[in-house]
Amino acid sequence: MSDKPTLVKCLVWDLDNTLWQGTLLEDPDVELFEQAREVIETLDSRGILQSISSKNDHDLAWERLEKLSLTGYFLHPQINWGRKSDSVTEIAEQLNFAIGTIAFIDDQPTERAEVEFGAPEVRCYAAEQLTELLDLPEFSPEVVTVDARRRREMYQAGSRREAEKESFNGPDEEFLRSLDLVMEIKRADGEDITRVEELTLRTSQMNATGVHYSDETLRALLTDPKHEVLTVNLTDRFGPHGAVGVILLEYGETVWRLKLLATSCRVVSFGAGAVLLNWLVDQTARGGAHLAADFRRTDRNRMMEIAYRFAGFTDDPGDRPIPQSVPAEPGAAGIQVLYLAADRREGPTTMTVIAPELGLV
Repeated sequence: MSDKPTLVKCLVWDLDNTLWQGTLLEDPDVELFEQAREVIETLDSRGILQSISSKNDHDLAWERLEKLSLTGYFLHPQINWGRKSDSVTEIAEQLNFAIGTIAFIDDQPTERAEVEFGAPEVRCYAAEQLTELLDLPEFSPEVVTVDARRRREMYQAGSRREAEKESFNGPDEEFLRSLDLVMEIKRADGEDITRVEELTLRTSQMNATGVHYSDETLRALLTDPKHEVLTVNLTDRFGPHGAVGVILLEYGETVWRLKLLATSCRVVSFGAGAVLLNWLVDQTARGGAHLAADFRRTDRNRMMEIAYRFAGFTDDPGDRPIPQSVPAEPGAAGIQVLYLAADRREGPTTMTVIAPELGLV
């Protein structure tokens, strides 16, 4: 078992005598501690989100944060006179994070003790530890992906998107069209591989096999002409959704084999999975082939099976050649193969798809 601590996903800051020097109600021109800005910016670049739990006048505190050009860094800030354990718990719920991935920094021992009692899984740090945070392993991810570097931007875009959805009056399809969604499917490169591996590990509900493809395996497939490793990114007028899908495809002369399809649960409501499958079926038809898809039923991926069936996959190969049914990757036992006679498909009406042409060269 690894001795590495669980990475912090969000650091919650106190304000008075923690983020800035002094008490705001006594000095409206309080200034930041010397290294506070560096810590905020560095954590942000590592993909660690940040928020606030402070007993303060909200309007005065927010005005000071605006003058210090810091408001954009803090998500779901809780500036009120309530218990800080309640505020920290509320932040975790708003972000949909496990409470054990939240950290809290405060100069007051009594406030840290209250959070430790009310939310015991939260890791608490004294304000004097500010200069040490960046060197602690729980604040130091081994790899920082492109998506991690823009995680705050993605969460902020998500909040604006949800607010728009709540106020929108009309059919869901009309709302999706209003988002100006763009799906970009591209051949993975070396920089993408870490995120691809992460998707194969973390995505369970929309993962067709649950097979983990290692970094080494994926990098070897990048240069194999018989394989495609494709990444899927989604954006809209509010901002990026980030990397939301991965496809691993093996070419055969008459049958293309979909060895892995995984999409983020975050984009199920946008119909991303159906759009992706229809694009792949259309590309296969253009290539004059049929499509076979590896599938392994798990206790969590019922939604993926429904997506495959809805797209037209069946258990019957008909007169199509049957590919090898068990891939060589570890953990692949129990995989079945689903089949589809590929046909031309219309493009989506709710988003624009930017993608390469597939096929053996």
